[in-house]
Amino acid sequence: MCGIVGYIGDKDVASVLLAGLWKLEYRGYDSCGIAVLNGGEIDLRKTTGRLMQLQELVDKTPISGNVGIGHTRWATHGEPTSINAHPHLDCKSKIAVVHNGIIENAYVLREKLIKSMHIFKSNTDTEVIPHLIEENFQGNLLDAVIKSMKELEGSFAIAVISVDDPGKIIAARKGSPLIIGIGENENFIASDIPALAGHTKKIIILEEGQVSLITQNDVKVYNLDGKEIKKEPEKIDIAMEILDKKGYPHFMLKEIMEQPDVIRDNIKDKWTNNSINLGEKFKMSSSELASITRIIIQACGTSWHAGYVAKYLLEDIARIHTEIDISSEFRYRNPVVSGETLVVAVSQSGETADTLAGVREAKAKFLKILSFVNVRNSTIARESDNAIYINAGPEIGVASTKAYTAEIFSLYLFSLYLARIKWTLGDNIVEKRINKLKELPDKMEKVLEKKGEIEKISEKYLSAKNFLFLGRGINYPSALEGALKLKEISYIHATGYPAGEMKHGPIALIDENTPVFAVVTNSSVYDKMMSNLEEVKARKGRIIAIATEGDERIKEIAEDVIYIPDVDEEISPILTALPMQLFAYYVAAKKGYDVDKPRNLAKSVTVE
Repeated sequence: MCGIVGYIGDKDVASVLLAGLWKLEYRGYDSCGIAVLNGGEIDLRKTTGRLMQLQELVDKTPISGNVGIGHTRWATHGEPTSINAHPHLDCKSKIAVVHNGIIENAYVLREKLIKSMHIFKSNTDTEVIPHLIEENFQGNLLDAVIKSMKELEGSFAIAVISVDDPGKIIAARKGSPLIIGIGENENFIASDIPALAGHTKKIIILEEGQVSLITQNDVKVYNLDGKEIKKEPEKIDIAMEILDKKGYPHFMLKEIMEQPDVIRDNIKDKWTNNSINLGEKFKMSSSELASITRIIIQACGTSWHAGYVAKYLLEDIARIHTEIDISSEFRYRNPVVSGETLVVAVSQSGETADTLAGVREAKAKFLKILSFVNVRNSTIARESDNAIYINAGPEIGVASTKAYTAEIFSLYLFSLYLARIKWTLGDNIVEKRINKLKELPDKMEKVLEKKGEIEKISEKYLSAKNFLFLGRGINYPSALEGALKLKEISYIHATGYPAGEMKHGPIALIDENTPVFAVVTNSSVYDKMMSNLEEVKARKGRIIAIATEGDERIKEIAEDVIYIPDVDEEISPILTALPMQLFAYYVAAKKGYDVDKPRNLAKSVTVE
């Protein structure tokens, strides 16, 4: 969600902080700021809007020092204003804090601190943190932060600097991710790895309830009892090219076009020696898998739609009863479960707050947990019993594209793997299905070659205020995902429905001003879909259809048809996703919107 950076070293601190914030810009934000220790005071620059405004502010009134913290904020408590922007200060302007997450007991702490004569300036929950640290400060910033952490409830990652205990940054984590970068005579902190690109390839990932004291030449980690914890740095590959658009106007379009290679590489990695290889983090034995009688998939947003596709796959292929739950609902309900229940978490970032909470809820019930994530060493991957990496590569655009199709691909492979264990499919059938998968990247490229055609279609619908997306069977989740893509980047209201549900209410919305985007490929429900679309046409609805090559019948009903190659129904959602992604992209781009950073959205939702 929000972005945190910190630096201590000999370089120009403002430049390092701003460069780090630029690399985190994709996460989404509405205000930003930096704070630098400059002798006996804290120099603060913050503003609403984009980082360019902060850059101009710093250029106009430069600041210097060798210790600083920075932040991009996505508003939760308090509207986006300069006063509500981070960093926040204590009463004496001697302590500065940046914070990701939500402090759930902020109101109680605020009232308590006001009674102790603390004066608050913002409407944020964050501002209680510097005041609480000030209240607990007795000359040692580390001790004050640890003591304050014990009073804070909620989810947070914080970075703190102080005039009265200079030469250090204190970083702490409870819920929200925080990473420390290890350099030569310099050290860094960040909420996400891209901020460290170009600086270091050695990192320490703070675990839950850990606090770090960071100086120019040393990094120490402590628990909340103040006891030092030995942590060895990990080596990672942070490539600058992940932040390169490679000539595309937006990261989103680049990432859409990368999808055939993502699937191609995944096939190469996960089909070895004529068997499915689910990776080093997947350690479930055949006996464990054979004992599973029920699966609960819990996820959010686009990952939930991928999980919804997997429900069809797991039930049809592996013949296991599968439920799909939105993580923010799963974490608060009390499902009836047994030891034979497997909980599957799907998260692109591996840090999604509600999905992580669902993992912890499942662990509390002693259930087996398998996660599908894109980011290695993410919190969900580390806290799950087993993990399968989807290997989509870094995804910068806020609206997920290649991670979605990589999630479906990985979930499909897991379904085949499980089917083989359960003896619902034989080895020869699994191999035949894998061979068809190998054809998929080439077919995806054929669809993407139609981007010019899809761009022209999009121009006809720029003035639409509402859209319906329809699908049936395994492509009902595709309709949900298509609607989500359109609404999140073009701000057009769009809703996905199972087409068979039309007569139960949604058909009342159909008129000549409400376009209907339909997935009507060759499938077991093709004739049913065609009947539903006849109902739309009878009410003067304008239909855009995704259909299978060679289907002439659809031309009699649809105003616009986007053809895709013939493919097995069970893997068709990977192919049908592409035209809807391109359509949403072109609508948003032609309306002049910031496609990679849509309003009000963040790449990784790390608060409830």
